[in-house]
Amino acid sequence: MSPRRNRPRGGADKQAPLPRDESGARYGLERTEAWQGEDWAVRMIGGGAAAKHYRCPGCDQEIPPGVPHVVAWPQYGGGIDDRRHWHKACWNAKDRRSVRLQRSRNAPRY
Repeated sequence: MSPRRNRPRGGADKQAPLPRDESGARYGLERTEAWQGEDWAVRMIGGGAAAKHYRCPGCDQEIPPGVPHVVAWPQYGGGIDDRRHWHKACWNAKDRRSVRLQRSRNAPRY
């Protein structure tokens, strides 16, 4: 009896391409965007990598686990504590949103 083959046939090791969203941005890769006179590092997070609940600063709604979203933080001078998780639509509409966002009385503060 011959040993079982553990490698796929076909020669060179082929790596699968990173998934892309509708706009062509690749998930997991960082890009830089300018907003409010500051450079921001922006990363797309796929649904499989989103494992916690987050609060979107654009709409003040919860981002549940498993939902693809955007993580943004200031490029210079920003640390881990400055990262914010946004819905993709909220990040794209950040310049059109009003600054005065009001939270309801019973809304959680996380």
